[in-house]
Amino acid sequence: MSHETARIRAEALESLLIEKGLIEAERVDDVIVRYNERVGPMNGAWVVARAWQDPDFKARLLADGTEAIKEYEFEGGEIDKLVVVENTDEQHNVVVCTLCSCYPWAVLGLPPKWYKDPAYRSRVVREPRQVLAEFGTELEEDVRVRVWDSSAEVRYLVLPQQPPEWVGLDDETMAERVTRNSMIGVERLS
Repeated sequence: MSHETARIRAEALESLLIEKGLIEAERVDDVIVRYNERVGPMNGAWVVARAWQDPDFKARLLADGTEAIKEYEFEGGEIDKLVVVENTDEQHNVVVCTLCSCYPWAVLGLPPKWYKDPAYRSRVVREPRQVLAEFGTELEEDVRVRVWDSSAEVRYLVLPQQPPEWVGLDDETMAERVTRNSMIGVERLS
């Protein structure tokens, strides 16, 4: 189904539910605002940008992600136990949930369709380099790949490497450039 077809279907469903009195238009708008502004990948991107700029915050984030992000008061849940793993020149991290699709909604928003796909969930564990290559992420042979398996108890967020040309940019510019896929670990930022 194309994006446009999905959009039209969603609008038709929303109109029908409003017409039947099952939901109110304002409530739909509230949910959309919540997931676009208060829950989602921009939350994670702000955390990443701050970690790149603030060494003390970065150290706290890597030591205890759950505690470090409490000050943000993110909505959306699934971050009761958040572990942040850092990509480096020596190690590239990627996240999966092999059993279902456990995912830190509050910092990454809605999970992408491919994250829930059984093919991704099984293949990234067995052949992570090949899966990463399919996302366009080619790693040097000497870079270790570590796959982190999310669960109902623990969710993971990848702290991507900061591209050298981003050093000196303000937090807002960097946050706008950080992608959800980089925080899952399937892509490198450039």
